[in-house]
Amino acid sequence: MEYLFFEEIDSTNLYAKSNLDKLADRTIVHAAKQNSGRGRLQRSWIDLGGANLFVSFVLKPSEEFRSVYSNLTQYLSVVLCKIFEDYGLTPSIKWPNDVLIDGKKISGILSESVVCGNKFKGLVIGVGVNLNASSENFSLVDKEITSLNLEVGEDIDLKIFLNRLTDLFFKDYDKFLEQGFRMISKDYISRANFIGNQISVQVFNEKVSGYAKNINEDGELVISRNGNDIVLTMGDIL
Repeated sequence: MEYLFFEEIDSTNLYAKSNLDKLADRTIVHAAKQNSGRGRLQRSWIDLGGANLFVSFVLKPSEEFRSVYSNLTQYLSVVLCKIFEDYGLTPSIKWPNDVLIDGKKISGILSESVVCGNKFKGLVIGVGVNLNASSENFSLVDKEITSLNLEVGEDIDLKIFLNRLTDLFFKDYDKFLEQGFRMISKDYISRANFIGNQISVQVFNEKVSGYAKNINEDGELVISRNGNDIVLTMGDIL
């Protein structure tokens, strides 16, 4: 595993994608500050300061895209939950990969594939984690968020957290590529507290509402509406 650190950068994902050919498989791109961080669905990621985590995983598992790669963000969300649980917290997962503490977002994950012609070049998985922030920072955000230091009542050592994250991610990474979502299904579903509730999901310009029935073996959300099952591969729970 190689490690690159930048004091300031536009975005770790943008850098990784732009330099993918020059970066080795399993390179970690880490920045103290990023100016153009993005989350899912083109949302901007608010920079709460250099004591928080902005990092991207450069992954080149094969020269052909496999469907299991789409589930790597869910695998990473389970990894993050296990780390937060080590801090004594009870995290939950908001499908597909947001991690929440008491309903407040603490991390976001964005996966981007790089393809040249018909050749799959690799993927970049970016993660932002609120490790150290003050409640005043949250006035910049239009949704409920939290940070690890506020939840545990003490400052968080970023280096220790990052080392734990990379170690745990790669511990079962190869096994996950072989087995897919089924490997983490129980861990994921046990933390998905929206299952069994009436929910609404924004899918592009359409809102899909119904009963959150299950997460299937491919990590897709199954919603029951009027006796029919609707399977969603992407979306945002409102």
